[in-house]
Formats: sequence, C-alpha cells, structure tokens
Amino acid sequence: MDWFVVSPLLVGLLFLIAMLAGFIDSIAGGGGLLTVPSLLAAGLSPAQALATNKLQSVGGSFSASLYFIRRGAVNLNEQWLNIAMTLLGSVLGAILIQRLQADFLRQMLPLFLIAIGLWFLLMPRLGEVDRARRLHGLAFALVGGGAVGFYDGFFGPGAGSFYALAFVTLCGYNLAKATAHAKVLNFTSNLGSLLFFMFGGKVVWGTGLIMMLGAFCGARLGARLVLSRGQKLIRPMVVIVSAVMSIKLLWDSHGSAVMAWLATLQS
Repeated sequence: MDWFVVSPLLVGLLFLIAMLAGFIDSIAGGGGLLTVPSLLAAGLSPAQALATNKLQSVGGSFSASLYFIRRGAVNLNEQWLNIAMTLLGSVLGAILIQRLQADFLRQMLPLFLIAIGLWFLLMPRLGEVDRARRLHGLAFALVGGGAVGFYDGFFGPGAGSFYALAFVTLCGYNLAKATAHAKVLNFTSNLGSLLFFMFGGKVVWGTGLIMMLGAFCGARLGARLVLSRGQKLIRPMVVIVSAVMSIKLLWDSHGSAVMAWLATLQS
C-alpha cells in the first residue's frame, strides 16, 4: 500500500489545489478538473490518480453536505430513497467501468456539458424560485439519483452539475436548494465509488487524506456562499465550469489530432 508517492512540497501544493477544487465543486461541480491533472502531473499513475481523487472528493462533498444539513437546507429524512438509489447506481457504475471502455461516453460528455451551460446561460430565470415538481418518490430516485449515481461511478466528470440540473428541472427546486441537495447525492456516489477503488488498492492514502482535508476546508467556504449568494453565484459558476470541462474533455479526446493537423499546415 502506497502512502506517499510525491515529495512533501508537492503534497503541500496538492493540499492547496484540493482546497480550491473543493470550493469550486461545492458551488458548481467540476473540481476534478484541477485535482486529477494535478495528481497525474505529480507522478501518480492514471489508476492511482482517479482513486486518490475519489478520496479527496469524499472530503469535499461530505463537508458541503454536512454544512447544508446543519443549516436546514437539506432534510435527510426526505432523501433516504434518493440516497439509496444513488449508492446503488454508483456501485453498479464502478463495477461496470472495470469491464467496459468509457470511450463512447467520453466523446458524448462534452456535448452534454455544453448543453447544461447553454441551458443556464440562455434561461436566466431557471432555478430562480421553486416551481411545480415533475417527478416524485421512486421515479425521481431512479432518474436523479440512480442514473446520475451510475454515471458518477462509471465515469464521473460533471456529476455535480447533473445532480443539480435534475433537482431544478424534475423537482422544481431553486438553484441554491438544488445545489445543496446535489452535494448530498454527490457525496453518496463518491463514497460508493471510493469503496471499489479501496478494494483495488490504488488509493495513495497519505496524499489523498491531506488533499481530503484541503477539499473539506474549501468546500465549507463554498457551501456558505451557496446559501448566502444563491443563484447570483451558482449560475455563472455552472456556465464557466461546464465550458471549461467541455473544452478539456474535447482536448483530451481530439487534442493530438488537432496538433497533427496544425503541424501539417505549417509544413
């Protein structure tokens, strides 16, 4: 079992990166955009980076969830079915990703994220106030919890945005309330996925625990701003994070082809 595979200086830097990622993730999701590339750059293998990222993500999502619950923004007694279906979905997704390639999903995800960003950008009143609920009980738990939880366990990027969108569009929650509930489900799916990474022995525990502490601190600050600033803060953050995630995923998939094409133009 590896506890540290990087120098103390890099561990300190990763702590600060995780703090920033936790802050962003608690508001709009997408903190993994910072942490996963940073872990890879620090010398972790792809499997170690993904596993260690799940550990630090659990810290951030737990911190935000705990804050929202204590502030009364989330009633856990009303969310037990959503939580159960999310946990089940994330476990199934984590099992399946070990047997299948996620290439198709990797190609489609930027389109979904662009759609989310445009939706929030072009519909300025979306999530401004509570609206009529469209799905209840098990129906929402399967779609907003189980389906998104499965995606989070199977692939992951942007899951927080998908949870929030489900609460806004299907439950009729305002944006701040949707974000609070999204973090509870995000914590659930992060925890479910982490269990399988733990069994695989890929988590770099020393680095991950220090990053988890950083994510915990950053997420607490972000959660406070969600309740105090609400829609004015969340909407632009969702649009920006969705755009950045889309660009990064597109570059990861097609960047080499673009560079090769530019090289041919210069020759």
